[in-house]
Amino acid sequence: MSRSTKLFTTLIRTHHITSRKKLARVKKAASPHDLFVIIRSGGSPGIMYAEGPDESAVNSWVNFVQALRYKDFQCAQKPAANAVRTADEMKARGFEEVTSVTEFGERMEQRGLWGWWRIGSECLQS
Repeated sequence: MSRSTKLFTTLIRTHHITSRKKLARVKKAASPHDLFVIIRSGGSPGIMYAEGPDESAVNSWVNFVQALRYKDFQCAQKPAANAVRTADEMKARGFEEVTSVTEFGERMEQRGLWGWWRIGSECLQS
């Protein structure tokens, strides 16, 4: 059974995400803030999505990621409140890594964020 929950979400684009050390740091930074993070890694483009119940926690995580100096860092969707579809079987916090943009988009659709993702992905094209 799914329901919508108001969470703060953000979408980040980078040129690529390949460093396992940086990924470990991104994951570790999300943990104390109880964030759920999805990352598209393995090449170009690099995409990161984070959601959490606290705007300051999401902002803090974005600032941390930006400090890692990923090439062409761009916050395509700044942290803002959104209705996110959640289900009992969906993760509420943690870390998920996908290897394709298509798979990343599927995760956004599962969370009821397809339109939000498409608006943000327009920024990814430029």
